[in-house]
Amino acid sequence: MTAALWTRDDAVRATGGQPLGRGWNASGVVIDSRAVRAGDLFAALPGERVDGHDFVAQALKAGAAAALVSRRPDGLAEDAPLLLVDDVLAGLAALGRAARARSTARIAAVTGSVGKTGSKEMLAAALAGYGPTQASQGNLNNHIGAPLSLARLTPSAAYAVFELGMNHPDEIRPLTRLVRPHAALITNVEMVHAGFFTGIEQIADAKAEILEGLEPGGAAVLNRDNGQYGRLAGHAARLGIGRIVTFGTDTAVDVRLLDSASDAGGTRVEAEVAGRRLSWTVGGIGRHWALNSIGVAATLLALELDPAPGMAALAGVSAMRGRGGQVRLDLPGGPLTLIDESYNASPPAVRAALAVFAETRPGPGGRRILVLGDMRELGAGAPAAHRGLAEAVLAARPDAVYLVGPEMRALAVALPAGLVTAHTERSEDLATVVAGAVAPGDVVLVKGSLGTRMKPIVTALEALATPTRFAVAGRVVNGG
Repeated sequence: MTAALWTRDDAVRATGGQPLGRGWNASGVVIDSRAVRAGDLFAALPGERVDGHDFVAQALKAGAAAALVSRRPDGLAEDAPLLLVDDVLAGLAALGRAARARSTARIAAVTGSVGKTGSKEMLAAALAGYGPTQASQGNLNNHIGAPLSLARLTPSAAYAVFELGMNHPDEIRPLTRLVRPHAALITNVEMVHAGFFTGIEQIADAKAEILEGLEPGGAAVLNRDNGQYGRLAGHAARLGIGRIVTFGTDTAVDVRLLDSASDAGGTRVEAEVAGRRLSWTVGGIGRHWALNSIGVAATLLALELDPAPGMAALAGVSAMRGRGGQVRLDLPGGPLTLIDESYNASPPAVRAALAVFAETRPGPGGRRILVLGDMRELGAGAPAAHRGLAEAVLAARPDAVYLVGPEMRALAVALPAGLVTAHTERSEDLATVVAGAVAPGDVVLVKGSLGTRMKPIVTALEALATPTRFAVAGRVVNGG
């Protein structure tokens, strides 16, 4: 029988809430009533469009052990198991704080302008070789996701990894003080989410907030190649952090990338780790995966672990759908390769994706087809940032370019006449155009910010596959 994650008494002590109805034990914590599994505690968060309190009855019917609420919803049975608090989000954070207080796990926190989710996934895979490991799921890295992830931390975990994200100053500070990591990895600092900052130095300051939650004796893990390294190291010194573990291609680092090479099976990495030469394979494709992997090795060093065993696990970590996952779509006349980068986009991330796109060979008679959507949250620098992609686009040697969104006008003007096949304001207007243009052997890269909604284009391409089956990282899965 699985041990309870939260007993009612423990949850009451953690939140200071009032228990109502029958007793309960919870084996998990969720905030989406559609994701409830038997034994979960459902946190009924209020939102701009929907209020979780309206779905408490549905959650309990689906098997939730109890609901965390700030008011009693109408229509519930008298003995419905509830935990009444003043504020549900504050109650969720209180559960996270209590979970952290009782945990003996060694904890790593990860942030950065790009690469943080992939680094988190690699780090979780590596740490699993040393003991039971938990990690924040998907993109749960904000003021809701981080407390939720922490509230799910089991007492038996030996290691845990939490991704912390932001697009404003002062967002990471409360999260890192909640997580209290033993090692804090900053993958890099780039002009991403720049619309809320006056310059890259302010972005660096916001990323450096992660260092404020470090446990005594904890270590900062910093990318020495990044232009903001000195500023980040200065923050560490100001905070009295005595250990900085560095990574990059510079000779004066703790973990140095020596070489990398990618093919369809992943990326082979050669590195020098604390004076020892090591090699490993990452399932993800591209040099950016190699660079992120040495940050993972540096984080293992920061946690006082021998990196060699953990790095061997990275061969099983590849890009997720929407974040660079490569998909083989079986068309009637042969396969097509889709590089699905539809989840997000920023100037450095687009350049990294274009490098992978350039290295991915089309099949016989195939072409390289590029579909790019607007990059969001770039502020006044948006036109220059989009225009500045032209050199990288040309270096990738696309046979056809399709663009989505008003910001992409700047790139369209910067590219040679005739290279841009179509440019639409909305992705929905381009989906059928792209789907009608592709052919067996083609390699298609689809990338854009989440707000640009590139997913309809991916969906239209997937609909071409017969019989709705496609291969992801070498595994054949059902479509849909």
